[in-house]
Amino acid sequence: MLSNLKPMKNLIKILILLLFISCNKENDIVKVTFLQLNDVYEISTLEGGKVGGLERVETVHKQLLAENPNTFMVMAGDFLNPSLIGTLKYKGERIRGKQMIETMNAMNFDLVNFGNHEFDLKYNDLQKRLNESNFKWVSTNALHRIDSLNLEPFYIEKNNIKNNIEKTYIHEFKNKAGNSLKIGFIAPTINSNPKDYVDYGDFYEDSENAYNSLKNKTDLVIGLTHLQQNQDEMIAKSLPKIPLIMGGHEHTNRLIPIGNCKIAKADANAKTVYVHRLEYNLKTKKYTITSELIPINDKIVSDKKVAKIVEKWNVLLDEKIQEILPNPSEVIYVATNPLDGRDTPIRSTQTNLGKLITKGMAFGFDNKVDCALVNGGSIRIDDQLEGNITGVDIFRVLPYGGNVLKVKIKGSLLTKVLQYGKLKAGSGAYLQRYKAKLAADKKTWLVSDKKIIPNKIYTVAFSNYLLKGFDIPFLKPENKGIISVYKPKENELNSDIRKSVISYMKSLK
Repeated sequence: MLSNLKPMKNLIKILILLLFISCNKENDIVKVTFLQLNDVYEISTLEGGKVGGLERVETVHKQLLAENPNTFMVMAGDFLNPSLIGTLKYKGERIRGKQMIETMNAMNFDLVNFGNHEFDLKYNDLQKRLNESNFKWVSTNALHRIDSLNLEPFYIEKNNIKNNIEKTYIHEFKNKAGNSLKIGFIAPTINSNPKDYVDYGDFYEDSENAYNSLKNKTDLVIGLTHLQQNQDEMIAKSLPKIPLIMGGHEHTNRLIPIGNCKIAKADANAKTVYVHRLEYNLKTKKYTITSELIPINDKIVSDKKVAKIVEKWNVLLDEKIQEILPNPSEVIYVATNPLDGRDTPIRSTQTNLGKLITKGMAFGFDNKVDCALVNGGSIRIDDQLEGNITGVDIFRVLPYGGNVLKVKIKGSLLTKVLQYGKLKAGSGAYLQRYKAKLAADKKTWLVSDKKIIPNKIYTVAFSNYLLKGFDIPFLKPENKGIISVYKPKENELNSDIRKSVISYMKSLK
C-alpha cells in the first residue's frame, strides 16, 4: 500500500511544479487589445443604416473590454471635420466637431492624433474642441505657430490649467499579477493642410527623434499616424523595431506588411474598425500581434447611451435641413447603379456622382450654360450611394453647400482651368465635369464635343469655392480671362448647390 503512495506523491509534485511554471509563465504575459478607428466624419449610420455608426462601435468596444480590460481605443486622425452636422449652428455657434467630441467622450476613447482635417477649423474653434475632450491627444510634429518666430505645443485647458499635448505618449498596461508592459506612441501628421497657426515640422525627422526618446523607456513603440501610405512605409523601414502602425488618411482598409511591421488602416466613417491583439512576454521580450478587420453593420446592436447622443444631434440636423428642404427624408431618386462618391475616385476620375452633381448645377440655370465644373474636394461623402436616396444624403455629399456661379470666361482660360484640374488628379482640385471632356488625343479639351476656341466666351457653371482661388490659384474674379460673374439670388435654385442637385434628381424620377 505504501509503495503505491510514493509514485502518487511524485505525480502530485510534478503537477504542482507544472502548475507553478504555468502560473509564472502566465504572469510574464501581458495582453493588450487595440481598437483602431480613423477618418470618421459622421457619428451616425450610413447607407440607410446598413453600415457605420459610432453607437455600434461602442458595442464592439464594450465586448472587447469584457474580453480584455486592457483594451485601448484610438483614433488615427480626421474626425472634427468635415461633416454635415459640423456645418450647422448650435446655440449661436457653428458646431465644428462638437458633436464628435461629445460622442467620443461618451465612448471613453483613450488616445487620438491630429489628422490634417482637424486644422480645417479656425484656431479658436479647435481650442474649444480640445478643451472639451476628455481623452488623451498626442502630436509628434504638429505645433501651434504663435508667429513667424515662436512655436509651442497645442494644449488642453481645464479649470484654467493648461496641459500641453506631448510629442509622445506612454501607457502602462498590467496583467492580473500586476506586472507592467510600457508602450510608447509616436503620432506624426501629414502636412497637407497649411494653416497660419500650424507648423508641421518634418514628420520624418520628428518621428525618428520621438522614437529615440521612447525606445529606452518602454517595452514597445507603436505608431498612431495620419500620413500617406508611402510615408507610413518610410517610417516602418527607418524604424524597423516598430511592430505596428495604426494609420489614417487613405479612407479604405488595408493591412500592409513592411519587414517586421504592419501598417493598418480601417475604412472611413467607421464602416470597419481594426482590432489588434498583442501578447507580450515580459521575460523573453517576444510578442505576437494578430489583426482583424471588423465590419460595423446592422448586425451589431447599438449602445443605448451613445445612440441617445447621436439621436440628439440628428434631430438638430433634421431641423436645420428643413430650413432649406421641407422634407429631408423624402426619397428623391433611386440609384440602381451605385453613385460613386468615394474619396479616391472623386478626386482622380470622372464619376457618375460627379456628373450628376454638375448636371444639377446646369439644371439650376435652366441648362443655359456651356458646361459645369465642381472641385472633387467639395464632395465629402466618401461613399457609394445606392437604392433610395434622400435629401439628407445630398447634404452629406455636399456638406458645405454654397451657391453656383454663372461665369462668362474666355476659352483660353477655360482650357487652362480644365488642364490644371487634370494635372491635380488625386487631390481636391480635380474637376468633376458636365459637357467638358478630353478629346481622344488626350491633349485637346472639348465643350459639347467641340474644341475650345481660345477667344470665344463660354458660359460656365462653377461651384463658388472654385472662384476663390484656393484649389486653382489663378481662378479668381480679377483674372482678365473672366468677363463676368453672376451670383444667384436667394430664391433661385443655384443659391445653394444642394437645392439644384436635389431638384434635378427629382426631375429624373
